[in-house]
Amino acid sequence: MSKPYRPPQVEEQVVLEELQVQLASPEQLPRFQSLLRRHHYLGAIKPIGERLYYVAVWRGQWLALLVFCAAARHLRHRDRWIGWSEAQRRKRLSLVTNNARFLILPHWHLPNLASRVLGLILERLPQDWQGRYAHPVWLAESFVDTQLFRGTAYKASGWSPLGPTQGYGRCQQDYYVKHDRPKALWVKELKKNARRSLCAEHLSATLAAAVESRVAPRPTQRVAELRSLRQHFEGVPDFRGRVESYPLSGLLTMVGCAHLCGAPRGHRDLKAFARRYTQAQLRALGVRKNRKTGRYPSPSKATFGRALRAVDPLRVEAALLEWQTQVRGPAPKADLLAADGKALRHSRGAQMVTLTHPASQYYRGSQLVESKSNEIPAVRQLLERVEVAGSLIGIDALHTQQDTGRQVVQEAGADYLLTVKANQKELRQTLAKRLPPPEQLFSPSAALAAPLGAYRAGAKSQPNRNPHPLHGTHHPRAGLLSRRRSERDHPAAGLGGGA
Repeated sequence: MSKPYRPPQVEEQVVLEELQVQLASPEQLPRFQSLLRRHHYLGAIKPIGERLYYVAVWRGQWLALLVFCAAARHLRHRDRWIGWSEAQRRKRLSLVTNNARFLILPHWHLPNLASRVLGLILERLPQDWQGRYAHPVWLAESFVDTQLFRGTAYKASGWSPLGPTQGYGRCQQDYYVKHDRPKALWVKELKKNARRSLCAEHLSATLAAAVESRVAPRPTQRVAELRSLRQHFEGVPDFRGRVESYPLSGLLTMVGCAHLCGAPRGHRDLKAFARRYTQAQLRALGVRKNRKTGRYPSPSKATFGRALRAVDPLRVEAALLEWQTQVRGPAPKADLLAADGKALRHSRGAQMVTLTHPASQYYRGSQLVESKSNEIPAVRQLLERVEVAGSLIGIDALHTQQDTGRQVVQEAGADYLLTVKANQKELRQTLAKRLPPPEQLFSPSAALAAPLGAYRAGAKSQPNRNPHPLHGTHHPRAGLLSRRRSERDHPAAGLGGGA
């Protein structure tokens, strides 16, 4: 039977008003752990991951000890209460902290002391965590053994009970033992709308870089999905003359999965990503079992390097397009296709030009920019082998060339949308003479509904800042040159030779 509540006496109220909470210094941790070992029913603690130790002090005397550390990985009631997905839980779990220890030292069991200490710590906890680990915490959780305690201090401090745990405790890493002593789970939001923020589609860029980017990606595809993807790469010829432990189709599938999971795709990163595959996943990828260990090994950095250097890129692209068609269906009717060049990561300056449908992000093909060259010949090579007839090709000012315009219209059977910058003075003057004023072509409001408005969105003239990109006086740096089918007889008329 619980003791009846009594209000604090005058001298006890003085303690409550004057006590302070502070972080335990490294020199104080031995004493901290010794007191936990002697007086806490769970003993000392070896916290995992990020952690903070707090001490409640009054006139130099320790009154209470609290430990906050990394949150539990899987909690059914908490995860359902937050409503986040499995991927969000993995990436944002560091925004949740666990109050793993809470000890009121002997001779200091005063009325309201527990809730007072807990309230003071929770006020400063997000800022302390930010200062120590460069990110805040938004949610606190704690477990209460209902056979010993009622959780009154948590209830008085505004915590919410979510239900009992399943009665398992961690024995080793990723190994749990059933102890048949479930505990009550309590949670407390440390910022306004923390629950909604944890399951939001996106975090702020700064917080995502500090929290989500630190979580190593892992393969999330199921065995059946891996087998299906691998079948598309089996048509890529293996450059190796003998049977290897890792079939080329399996290696390419791993690279594709790394892209889908947002993992870096340098050789070292691919090795780290592949080590997270389970034995069942490696078997589905066609990896041969090691006869000595009886396990399916993961590829090394050198294995990925050899495969990616020698594989036929066009056959890989054909396999990717076939896979895309199976997953997303046939390519949509593309009124606008965008060709854009990007520098490749982990490639020592290599560049690639990619052709996509901006509205759906449907992939149409890529072309590697040759060494000591630029994007101009790469775009032309790409347009030679990709079917673009009837589409409008949007390219940036580098490609405002007569030969490129002639190829798009006469050879590829498409139209072009090119950017004209201020350094192409003759071409800009020609446009100013031949084209009517922009208000006669379209109005800013009509452009939002007309097809040309969609085309402008794919160009690099920043239409939001310049409502009339065809008018040179509104934007001294850039304009747009559009060539339609009716002008194919003279596609290069007025085009300057250089960008």
